[in-house]
Amino acid sequence: MWKGQSLTVRLSLYAALLLVVQPLAGCANDGGSTDSAVDRNVEDEADTATASQADYDHLIVAFGDSLYAGYGLNQDEGFAPELENALRDSGLSVRVVNAGVSGDTTAAGRQRLAFTLDGLDAKPDLVIVGLGGNDMLRGISPDQTRANLAAILEDLDSRDIGAMLTGMVAAPNLGQDYGSEFNPIYPDLAEQFDVPLYPFFLDGVIQQPGLMLPDGIHPNANGIDAIVARVEPLVGSEIARR
Repeated sequence: MWKGQSLTVRLSLYAALLLVVQPLAGCANDGGSTDSAVDRNVEDEADTATASQADYDHLIVAFGDSLYAGYGLNQDEGFAPELENALRDSGLSVRVVNAGVSGDTTAAGRQRLAFTLDGLDAKPDLVIVGLGGNDMLRGISPDQTRANLAAILEDLDSRDIGAMLTGMVAAPNLGQDYGSEFNPIYPDLAEQFDVPLYPFFLDGVIQQPGLMLPDGIHPNANGIDAIVARVEPLVGSEIARR
């Protein structure tokens, strides 16, 4: 998906921007326990999934942080609703639940996974996991990030729920050692658990001011559309297998 100099340039530009926006790591909450904001997010989506269950054949959960939650966007402009629209346009009967929570770390995601899944009326066919950016921005040990993501994938596997990963990269100010430990997490886990990987969620978007919010780290509505256009074929292929 990424080749040669294109990958180097994209990661370098992204990393440079992270140096500026690192203080924004919290985004909305501290990524702690399943507080009332998380409850509202998941309960609202679970109610919608229940009410419209007859309208779809496949249930997908977008389980991540602010990049998934639709930070700074209207409710219908985020990753989950736009991915649902794109998949339906391609002929798939799907429902995509937004289980993104701004500020979430992998530890917080691990803590709320069961709560999220148990709050749905049906077992998802696929959970797309997009966590780790806040871990990196806070300098959390990559070993912890890896362990939490592995636990999430293990839990999904034990429930016989399909999984997919979207990746992140480390900012250079965290040091070469940190990057060498953090960056392989996603491809390693994708191989270990035999799940699809979209290597960098913001690929093709982060270096485009017209596709980003003023904070420089979250995509705007046009940016989400660009991301969905890249991610949808991978998700569609995975759903078509189920």
